[in-house]
This record gives sequence, structure tokens and C-alpha cells, in this order.
Amino acid sequence: MNRSEDDEALLEPAEEGTKKNKGRKARRKRYEKEMARLQVELAHLQAWVKKAGARIVIIFEGRDAAGKGGTIRRITERVSPRVFRVVALPAPTDREKSQVYMQRYIAHLPAAGEIVIFDRSWYNRPGVERVMGYCTDKQARRFLELAPRFEAAIVESGVTLLKYFLTVSEDEQERRFRQRIDDPLRQWKLSPMDLESYRRWWDYTRAYDEMIRMTDSQHAPWWIVPSDDKKEARINCISHLLKSIPYERVKYQPPALGKRQKRPDDYVEPDAPRNLVPNLF
Repeated sequence: MNRSEDDEALLEPAEEGTKKNKGRKARRKRYEKEMARLQVELAHLQAWVKKAGARIVIIFEGRDAAGKGGTIRRITERVSPRVFRVVALPAPTDREKSQVYMQRYIAHLPAAGEIVIFDRSWYNRPGVERVMGYCTDKQARRFLELAPRFEAAIVESGVTLLKYFLTVSEDEQERRFRQRIDDPLRQWKLSPMDLESYRRWWDYTRAYDEMIRMTDSQHAPWWIVPSDDKKEARINCISHLLKSIPYERVKYQPPALGKRQKRPDDYVEPDAPRNLVPNLF
């Protein structure tokens, strides 16, 4: 039976929806394939870092809801936490407030064979601390003057330092915040500080603009990651990270398992445990 023009009009949205779904599935498949490839390369990077005794620091800064946490998870989910160490410091204690500002960050710098990822870093000072009034404007400006020299000392000591700043548009940030409000599994991700960053968008914009301008140096440049598209941002960021470190593939020597010991003749099976977790599947 032939379709009328009205039938075609009614069917068109469904067909367009099907095409969009197919496009999304194809894109997700490409993303997952590329992410799997990059995570294999991160495993090779890990082996080289251990063998070479390299020391690497990766700083992630950016707008709230820009996707820092998701990017860090993709970097670390298939590697050892003893090599890839994530540092996400809470608010300073009273004792830490009395220390030299950089002191508590220095304690987390890597030893040989380690990669330290700072999920926010010493750049809290010219960012959230400055905007929210937790430090004076004078303290923030002094930090901006000293930070390039501090980072130069880190790099001169043989540490590889990479700094990434994730950006997100106003509209996309609002969409993500509303998503968090509506989703019980994401509500924990929306803090009072996030709400302030939403309300004070332009205060943060001015602070971040000056921060990047004054601390973008030849030895420790800022790399800006547009992240309205989270998947694209993750792929771009991890790809750049891998290209920025001159690692080599380390040949894997498979270990010999050897022989398992025989069951002792005097071994007696214990009684079935009383508190066995039930199988619900």
C-alpha cells in the first residue's frame, strides 16, 4: 500500500530519531574503541615510568562541571593507583593555614616511578580562594608572581609538569548542574561551592583569565581543553598527555606461574560457613 503525504509526515520524526540514535551509537562505539586504545597506551606509559624512574605531575584545573573528574577517571581506571596517584586535597586545616602556602602541595610531589595527578592544585589560591575571599587580593597576586618560579624549580629538578584547564560554556554548565539536581546519583556532586561558581561566573572568569595569563610559561604552559563535549574532551586531553611525554614501550616479560603445591593429605575441608553471602542471580 502506498503511503500518503500525511503518512510520510507522521513517519518522518521517527525515522529522524532512528537515524540520530544510530549516529549516537556509532559515535559511542568509536569513542569506546579510541578510549580503549588510549588506555592501553597509558599502561605502556606506566611501565616506562616505573622502569625509567620518571616523575610526572599533571594538574587539572577548570570550571566547575567541566569534566575534570571524568577525565581523571578515564586516565586512572585501568592502571595502578601506586603509579598513577590522584591528589584531591580538602580544605586546609587550621594547622595547614599557618604553613607556607605551597607546603602541603610539596608533600605530594612524585618520587621516582610515580605520576601524580592533582584534581585541583595550588591554583586554588588565584581561583576559588580569591573569588570567595578566603585569601586577600594581595596574597593572590603574590602567588601569581611566585608560581612560575616555583614551577620552574620543579621542572629543573627533572619532573615533567603538565597543566590542563578545562573550559565549559555557560549554557552547558547550567545543563549539567540541572542534571545533577534532578539525578539522585549525581546530587552529591553539586556542592555549595558549585552553586557559588554558577552565580559568580564572571568573577571566576576574570580570576581565571588573569591566572592563565600570569602563569602560562615556556617551562609550564597551560593547555586549554574545551569540554562542552565530554567524550571529545577526554580523547583530546589523554591523546595530548601521551604525546607530551617521550615514553617508550617496555618489553613485557611474562612471568612463569610455576607449579601449584599439591593438596596436603591431612587437609580437612571446614564446615560450610554460616554467614555465606546469598547468591541472588
